[in-house]
Amino acid sequence: MQDHAPPLLLSRRVLLSAAASLASALALPGCGFSPVYATTANGDPAPEAVDLAAITIGRIPDRSGQELSEALQERFNYGGVGVARRYDLDVNYSIGEESVGIQPDTSVTYQRVIANATWTLRGQDPAHTVITTGKAHAIDGYNFIDQQFFDSTLEDEKVRWRLSRTIADMITMELIAYFKHHPASTDAS
Repeated sequence: MQDHAPPLLLSRRVLLSAAASLASALALPGCGFSPVYATTANGDPAPEAVDLAAITIGRIPDRSGQELSEALQERFNYGGVGVARRYDLDVNYSIGEESVGIQPDTSVTYQRVIANATWTLRGQDPAHTVITTGKAHAIDGYNFIDQQFFDSTLEDEKVRWRLSRTIADMITMELIAYFKHHPASTDAS
């Protein structure tokens, strides 16, 4: 008897999990959820995806700025939607580092990396009208292992790359929320 209890318990868990997943999937359309990168019923891209594709990203200085710009372009041009540009996005991006876990011999065991971005979305009209603004903030870090410089340099690069993706996701989500709540903005130009 005891040998059969785990499979029965497992099947109950699987059944309950499947039922909960099905209920969630059925409830999502009722709450207003719609995937940004999905197509509409007639095959056109979602309006928010079209608005994102209409954004020109301004120059963001330094290597970390290039990584952020690339991450934003990936998110804005998802699926290769080609539309006329109507907006300019200006981003001020900075990354700072903070030594944490300082040992008695003054060596550092952990490096905290902090990314901050302030951004402004403007219309490409003659007045360059400010449409919306926002801020994004993310923290990541890495351990120093026996003061291996090469390893810590690689870790620093990976952390900065992850931070650029995180900040790009935050900016993209804020812009999607703006376009979702201000559909008239699609007629900005």
